[in-house]
Parts: sequence; structure tokens; C-alpha cells
Amino acid sequence: MSPLILFGIGAALLTMFGFVPQLAKMYRNRSVSDVSLLTLCQFTAGVSLWTLYGYLIRDPVIIVANIISLLTLVATLGMYLQYRPGAMSTPAGLFPDTSEVGE
Repeated sequence: MSPLILFGIGAALLTMFGFVPQLAKMYRNRSVSDVSLLTLCQFTAGVSLWTLYGYLIRDPVIIVANIISLLTLVATLGMYLQYRPGAMSTPAGLFPDTSEVGE
């Protein structure tokens, strides 16, 4: 394997798991007070475009690395929605408490 491919794989590994420490901290603390939603959305958009670019040029390293990055970002966004200030107590804080309907 050429040094250039190894360099690309190393960069891909760092990128793929770049948000895992943040994800672990959010889970451990049950808090997202120090997380920027704009940054998460911007990074998710960028990774999505990189995935599309990898597909268009048929580069499996770019495709796989960015799909894995995208999965960790989706998990991070889901956790952000669940633990954000003012989130409801339901999973991901997306659905209202139906026990209060009609009262």
C-alpha cells in the first residue's frame, strides 16, 4: 500500500471518530450546554457533501470515512435534541406529553 493511501486512511480515521469524544461527554454529563448546534449542522452538511463527492469520483476511502462520520454526527445531533435546555422529557424531546391533552 502506498504512503499516500496510508496518509488518506489516517486522515479518514481521525475525521471518522472526531466527534466521538464530544458524543461521550454529552452522554456522560447529560448536557449540551457547551455544544454549538450551528457547528454540528455545518459539519453535517460538509460531511454530506464529502460523501457525495466521494461517490461521484468513486473513492471508497472518502465514501466510507464520511458515512461513518455522518453516523456519529447524526447520533450527536439526536443527543443534542434530547439534552438541549428546555427539551421535553420524551425521547429526543420531539413529541409532546399526550397525557395532558384534553385537560
